Parts: sequence; structure tokens; C-alpha cells
Amino acid sequence: MSARLELEGLSKAFGRTGVLHAVDLCAEPGDMVVIVGASGCGKSTLLRLVAGLETPSAGRVRLDGRDITPLDPASRDMAMVFQNYALYPHMSVFDNMAYGLRLRGLSRAQISDKVGKAADMLGLGALLSRKPRQLSGGQRQRVAMGRAIVREPRLFLFDEPLSNLDAKLRLAMRVEIRRLQKSLGTTSLYVTHDQVEAMTLADRLVVMEEGRAVQVAPPLEIYRRPATLYVAGFMGAPPMNLLSATLVADGTAARLEGGMVLPFADGRRSGADGLALMVGIRPEHVEVGGERSSPALPAQVELREPLGAETILICRLTGGEMVSLRLTGEPPETDRIEIRLPARHLHVFDAASGLRLDPG
Repeated sequence: MSARLELEGLSKAFGRTGVLHAVDLCAEPGDMVVIVGASGCGKSTLLRLVAGLETPSAGRVRLDGRDITPLDPASRDMAMVFQNYALYPHMSVFDNMAYGLRLRGLSRAQISDKVGKAADMLGLGALLSRKPRQLSGGQRQRVAMGRAIVREPRLFLFDEPLSNLDAKLRLAMRVEIRRLQKSLGTTSLYVTHDQVEAMTLADRLVVMEEGRAVQVAPPLEIYRRPATLYVAGFMGAPPMNLLSATLVADGTAARLEGGMVLPFADGRRSGADGLALMVGIRPEHVEVGGERSSPALPAQVELREPLGAETILICRLTGGEMVSLRLTGEPPETDRIEIRLPARHLHVFDAASGLRLDPG
């Protein structure tokens, strides 16, 4: 049965070093909530606090309204899938999956039934007698998932479970994890540093920066409307182009460092003329040539990255700023081009606070 997970002001410090700062989060029953961020941002610490492997310095963990903060890990009705699989090397696949059930005192028939069903679900039926050393990385991760599934927990916790796999296996396992999670309907908390995993797996995405949850929203909302400069620069590959500018014309435009004025399409921003800004635009929204409604910027192509269905261009503006373009058609043959930054695709941030400036 799925559970509702609530984190209230969850904080953690090791000595005088704070690694997690007043995180509030709610995962509804059946949700897949993915926590993403750079190394050292506190995402794995957050997962360990939920699991009971660490004690919070402040805050509460609630499961269906019940405060489980004081409970030990075994009493929390959660199952965790680790990055390094954490399988017992001397045990068979069957025994690895059955170990927790034996500790709970289930009968042989019950254990056999639960392990058999999970093995069929994961395609492990023919591998139950093998030892972990006889399995591939993907098969080992399936065993670790099977061990979690047989417990029928109210909450799944995934700690970067695919980081040890190659790119092809990661893709296959992403599909498998999402299919299983939807099929089982179990509330899940998933930690990763991989943006593709985060975007494709999440019902709701949590972006962490230096121990804080700086944005919590559905993945596409975070991609389309990043709340901060950090989120804008972190989510996306290549990342969003960010150019220094100042606010001009009664808040209705931005002036780039090279002098070019970019009007806003969706209304004025509050702030005095000269306010330091960062103006962002995704590489796929930068146009070569493009509509005459936006000003042209001379650019020098420094690098071409042909990727088959698309080409990435890295260009240098006259002021020295670097801009990435993602093109799906034929790229220009010349190295001197004109690019346009359509006003409807611009993102505007306060350079000092890093916060998004929406029309007002």
C-alpha cells in the first residue's frame, strides 16, 4: 500500500558543518519524486534521513501523518536500493531476495511465492540459483530491486541505483524502474545526479543546491520555468545560455554587455534602470537568421558538434560571450553568422539574488 511522505524542516549538520537546511517536501501516494543536484548538494543525506540511517539535527519525517523520525530503519516499512547493489556474495539470487522475508519469519511457501512473483516480474526466473559474481551489472541491479519488491514496502528509496551501469543498460533500467514503479504504485524517492534520469522518471522533481531544495515541481515546469539561475544552468544539456545584462527602458528590455537591447515579450520587470540581470535562453531556441522581430547578433562559430539528428554549435559573440545552439536542420556552412534570441523564449533573472524575475 502506498504512503504519503512528508518532510518538515528537515536539517542535518555534521559538527558545525550544515549539509541540509530546512527541507520541506511532500510525496503523494504513488508518486515518483526524484531528487537531483550536483555532488555534495545533500541529496543522498536527505535519503538517508528518510531511511533512518542518519538522525536529523532538526525537523520531522512523517509517513501517512505518523511521525517516524525516532524509529529505527527496520521499523519504517521502507525498502532501499543502493548504488553498489549491496548483495551478499555467498548467497544465491533466491537467497538474496528471500533474506529479509526469512528475518520476518515467513513460511517457506510464502517466501517461494513472493520471490517467484518478483523474479518473474524482473526476468530473473532462470537466474535464481546463481551467485552475484555470475551476473552482469544490470542483472545484479534487478536482484537488488527484487529484494526490495518482495518486502512490499510502503515506500521505495533509490540511491543512484544506475550510476555503475553503462549508458545502454542505464536506458534499459530506467524503463524497467518506471514500468515497475507505475505497476506497483508504490511511493518512491529517487536520488540521482543524472538529468536524463531525473526528467524521464519523475512525477515531481526536487532540485537541490547546497543543502536546500531550490525548486520542487513537475520536470517540464522546471525545464520551462527555472526558478533560479542555478536551476537554469543545471537542468539541460547543453545548459541554458546565460548572458550578463542590465534592465533598461522602464523595465521592458535588457541591454547586453555589448550594447544590444533585447525587448521582453511578456511585460515589464520591476527594478530600477541599470539593475544587473542575467538573461537566459535554451540552445534550441536560439535562431540562425530567424524572425526580424528580434535583433541580430553577429557570432563566430567556434565548434560544431554533429550528433546525427541535430548539430550543436558553440559560438562567440562580439563581446566575448559564448552561446550554444541546438539545430535540427542543416547547420550553416560559414563560420560567421547572425543569431537571434526571440523575446518569447527569454528567461530573466536578478543577477544578485539569482531569482527569476517574472512580469509584474
